[in-house]
Amino acid sequence: MAETKSSMRKPVFTKVDQLRPGTSGHNLIVKFVSSNMVLQKGRPDGPQVRQMQIAEFLVGDETGTIVFTARNDQGNVPSGDLIIVLSGLIDMFKGSMRLTVDKWGCVEVTEPASFIVKEDNNLSLVEYELVNVVEE
Repeated sequence: MAETKSSMRKPVFTKVDQLRPGTSGHNLIVKFVSSNMVLQKGRPDGPQVRQMQIAEFLVGDETGTIVFTARNDQGNVPSGDLIIVLSGLIDMFKGSMRLTVDKWGCVEVTEPASFIVKEDNNLSLVEYELVNVVEE
């Protein structure tokens, strides 16, 4: 009888400056730089069954920064902490890139790192335009 072994691959990590519109499956190690609460609906003591929070965080590594859109519990990370984003994807919002994590992804706080965030290369400030290509 052949022995079957579950092979777990180690995640391959990418850098912020390598992110492109419409891509997914990104694994990143980033630091929180700043935060902004965008939307908060429902109160803990209210009649709503579910609360909803959407926050935007500026996150980055030594190559650049990007806006990370966090939903609900994903936003419960103190500013300055280092996080690992597993299976992140790039959404477009008003022509600019946003890093998000859907139900298949994960955000975890990790050990501090020694890198300094390169704040003058914000990928979310680059505006993209959708161009339809017609093949002849």
